[in-house]
Amino acid sequence: MYDGACQSETVYQRAVGDLRVTFKRRGDLSVLDDLRQAGCLKARFPRSVTQGWADVTTLNTSGGVASGDRLTAAFAVGPGARAVVSAQAAERFYRAPAGGLPSFVRTRIDVAEAGSLEWLPQETILFDNCALDRRLEINLAPDAWFLGVESLVFGRTAMGERVEQAWLRDAIHVRRDGRWLLHETVRMDGPVSAMLGRPAVAAGARAVSTLLHVAPDAEAFLTPVREALEEYGAELGVSAWNGMLVARMLASDSAKLRKAVTAALKIIRAPRALPRVWMC
Repeated sequence: MYDGACQSETVYQRAVGDLRVTFKRRGDLSVLDDLRQAGCLKARFPRSVTQGWADVTTLNTSGGVASGDRLTAAFAVGPGARAVVSAQAAERFYRAPAGGLPSFVRTRIDVAEAGSLEWLPQETILFDNCALDRRLEINLAPDAWFLGVESLVFGRTAMGERVEQAWLRDAIHVRRDGRWLLHETVRMDGPVSAMLGRPAVAAGARAVSTLLHVAPDAEAFLTPVREALEEYGAELGVSAWNGMLVARMLASDSAKLRKAVTAALKIIRAPRALPRVWMC
């Protein structure tokens, strides 16, 4: 009986993480209001680095995301509070076994009246044959301030990696005052490398990023951000309308992409420095 059991189908251990972090205003400070963490998702150093802002760093103690993992996170900023959410390191999505479930990642952000939140994770690194179902939902009050960036790296070129096949569903949903402001979904299934080579997709780029800024004065940053990105080539575009700025960046590798992303962030965040984890 024991030998028969050993011959059964392999059962993989799945990682599960749940994180909830909220901030509130106390006088001139933004402070931690509530923190709940379970499983592999953690929040560290919820403190003030810049006057008036609360800073928190997230980490995934599982060391990466594999097939069937389920990660959910929620961040909320109360009226008048301001917070920066960054990640300890780039997140890695590993190869899924044939017929395996995709990893499931959900993140929700809520920003109340006169509140501000920055969503600054580091790059998402995809491995060959990975499977990912991810969604970022952002809900903003009419006068809320938001700055966020999402970067995808299709294999680390310095390591000789290349993503030939993958299954990817990556969505960003933004609502302001309950109304849709942005609904964007990346859907890739199958020969990803060939898809990225198409001129209308990525023209051969292996690292892509979307920067999003929503604020009453977001459109004022259109020209400064464009000028800051000029030296990084033609594979960049910046648009602004209806109180929202969107920058698209393509690069041959993650190092070049980070330089472009950093340049844009410095313009919008000035004079504040980037989170320390971005300097590691």
